[in-house]
Amino acid sequence: MNTQESLSTSAKLPPLALIAGPTASGKSELAVQLALALEKCGKRGVVINADASQVYADLAVLSARPLADDMQGIDHRLFGTWDGAEACSAAEWAAAATREINAVHAEGGVPIVAGGTGLYIRTLLDGIAPIPEIDPAIRAEVRDMPLHRAYAALNREDPARAKALHPTDTTRIARALEVMRSTGRSLSDWQAEKQGAIGDVVELYPVILLPDRQWLYSRCDQRFSAMLESGAIAEVEALLSRNIAPEMPVMRAIGVRDIAAYLRGECILEEARERGSQATRNYVKRQQTWLRHQPPAEWPRIESESSNAEALFVSLLQD
Repeated sequence: MNTQESLSTSAKLPPLALIAGPTASGKSELAVQLALALEKCGKRGVVINADASQVYADLAVLSARPLADDMQGIDHRLFGTWDGAEACSAAEWAAAATREINAVHAEGGVPIVAGGTGLYIRTLLDGIAPIPEIDPAIRAEVRDMPLHRAYAALNREDPARAKALHPTDTTRIARALEVMRSTGRSLSDWQAEKQGAIGDVVELYPVILLPDRQWLYSRCDQRFSAMLESGAIAEVEALLSRNIAPEMPVMRAIGVRDIAAYLRGECILEEARERGSQATRNYVKRQQTWLRHQPPAEWPRIESESSNAEALFVSLLQD
């Protein structure tokens, strides 16, 4: 991942604005602000979604997908693009986002990638390892192993990776072991062959929104309550009627299981409200942790509850 300061001025690269932030941080609103500011400069800004829930057509309410009024006439892409019966992987999203970015650049516009899904952002900028599909039988066998056995097996089969992981890191241990057994190569080997990165071929203008956590929590609670009043229950009813497999991402989206439990009579609405709000707060905490520590240290972190696009993207707007 690179920033505009680290790029050579001798070779002009196409610009890419990136607004990353946790749920309810105002990233979508800032993206529209930036696009409107670009219009004043005679440029065209296009907002490209980088939120793993907003890609699904079935999650308009529960993902807080921007409404027409929110968009203010600005072109928005990759919102509601995937049907809920199909999983959108980070690689698939990054490929689609790259196509949209290239198209906007070809039109002389400025792509504005906005979202809070760290894996999507990292895959777009840094690329992804071309790991083949894991054999389902191997995956099932590895995922059924007790943690201590899986870690011991990884120590034997990929000791370098095992040494780099904490013995209680269930998810990463299982992933490393299933890749080794299914492909005959270590995860580190595959990661050395990352493909599809665009971070080195664009002039990146990144901003990370990290407002006060308690302020965000309050916004999350208000937002989930508003969702329940504005169609979230009907949205989950429609999802359940489709009989989509429970392991699909759309069925694991925040709020879906809690509202489904209410619809089945397993809890009252107030319990579903509190569970959904708590799940949102937990997700925000994980997002903030990732955004504070994973992107490059030189990326600006904005801790204010309000942001101004013209102040944050001065160099882009003057370019």
